[in-house]
Amino acid sequence: RKRAQRVGRGTAGRRGKTAGRGTKGVGARGKVPVWYEGGQLPLQQRLPKRKGFTNPFRVEYQPVNLDTIAETGLADVSPEALLERGLVSKGAMVKVLGRGSLDAAVTVRVHACSASARAAIESAGGSVEILPPAYAGPRPPARGNQHTNR
Repeated sequence: RKRAQRVGRGTAGRRGKTAGRGTKGVGARGKVPVWYEGGQLPLQQRLPKRKGFTNPFRVEYQPVNLDTIAETGLADVSPEALLERGLVSKGAMVKVLGRGSLDAAVTVRVHACSASARAAIESAGGSVEILPPAYAGPRPPARGNQHTNR
């Protein structure tokens, strides 16, 4: 194995003094940051700032369509029953949407329901009960860490 060349060990040796790095500038001093562009305005400063914000109180529902409910064959549809069948995740707020149709009467207890889904369920002889939200208080807890929205 060839020995590594020692550089910058005196002006008498090969590549003494500045060790082949030239004089001054970021390349002559320690590690060069990945984002460094030689003094040109960095990319993150050239691009415009993004507008808007993320609503920390946004409520997200997990959708379940009528055709999915019909496939399960359940007479009583609830978030717990859908969780057992792996159709929603734990602690999710469920919303029924109107894709598909129902043949049998079903009792649906969910957090939200679209107008078309409610009409289809009730025309099939079923009923819809809207559950209270999964969180306490008038609005959901803020997303983010302990320092967000304090």
